[in-house]
Amino acid sequence: MKAAIMGYGVVGSGVGNILLKNADIIAEKLGESIEIKYVLDLRDFPGDVLEDKLTKRFEDILEDSEVKLVCEAMGGTKPAYDFTKRLLEAGKHVVSSNKELVATYGYELLGAAKAHGVNYLFEAAVGGGVPILRPLWQCLAANHIEKFYGILNGTTNFILTKMYNEDMPFDEALALAQKLGYAEKDPTADIAGADVCRKTCILASISFGKHIDPDQVQTQGIQDINIRDVSYAKANGYEIKLLGYCRKLDSGKIDAIVSPFFVPKGNQIATVSDVFNGIVVVGDMVDEVFFYGRGAGSMPTASACVADLIDCAMHDKARKNFGWGARDAGFVENHSACQGSYFVRGEGDIHAVKAAMGDVTFLSLQGAPLNEVAFITQTETEGDLDRKLAGIPDFHISAKIRVLV
Repeated sequence: MKAAIMGYGVVGSGVGNILLKNADIIAEKLGESIEIKYVLDLRDFPGDVLEDKLTKRFEDILEDSEVKLVCEAMGGTKPAYDFTKRLLEAGKHVVSSNKELVATYGYELLGAAKAHGVNYLFEAAVGGGVPILRPLWQCLAANHIEKFYGILNGTTNFILTKMYNEDMPFDEALALAQKLGYAEKDPTADIAGADVCRKTCILASISFGKHIDPDQVQTQGIQDINIRDVSYAKANGYEIKLLGYCRKLDSGKIDAIVSPFFVPKGNQIATVSDVFNGIVVVGDMVDEVFFYGRGAGSMPTASACVADLIDCAMHDKARKNFGWGARDAGFVENHSACQGSYFVRGEGDIHAVKAAMGDVTFLSLQGAPLNEVAFITQTETEGDLDRKLAGIPDFHISAKIRVLV
């Protein structure tokens, strides 16, 4: 079966590498080979093993009736959305690693695939090499998903690991991540949480059946995490992790957020370090399941893309029933109205804090200034917490971080 690759960067080149290197095992599983006919990219790659397949014309892929499978690894939404939609409408299967595209236009593209009897798959868009979407859709199909939470970005997890294990300030840890190739020259999408937000939206859409847009998910990154907060976490039995978190509420709505969390050391997510990802899914029948592995990189991500290509080829004449429903503006609850627990650090009088906050757990840290107060709240809404904090005389807040409970 003939295939094309759109975008010949880190992921696209990895897809090409796997299709060539593991052609034997792919043909054995599929009963036929997957042959690369085109590689779409505006750049030239002199001497590359697929140099003779390169084209700069999208129409070469669109108009070639022999091409049945396309891997979209371009990134962004333009022109990826237009290209993908036209390919699906032309009756070609498309797989993608593009989380921004899926999080923004997944519902529309899944609809186009259904209307034209083809498949649109994107396992690589969330966990990279960690299988999560297919298990959610197939293996956990008998469950009502109650919640999921996880580390969905290896760059931020690497930075937080360095801060935690080596007392490395944020700026130094980020610079090291860039030096090692884990962080982009412009790391904003990672450290500000946008990457995790997109992945959280995709997981939430599959788990709860309605398209969740990124602007519906309250998102906070790690750029304001202070080494002092890391020290409090270490001294009191917590790790700090950037999590994508979503749960079904009794009201039928969902609570979805991307934020740093204090994670108790007894939780398996606390053990996930460096560039690895880990995702916990809770179902009403299966209880907790845990997915772990490398969430990024050329080969792990490309491996998921090629698996989707094989799946599409296997279902060339029998479309997979996969997708979710339309948007619902009121489906995501305002997070400030949802119950949670928080770590708070500030400067002020501990007696005034006790009087205003009631039953909280105060945390200690050797060498902390006498007027520094740190505590973990009981479960309450963020709105209620903010009102209490505002009522403490002369209390200056330095940090407020969610606690995983």
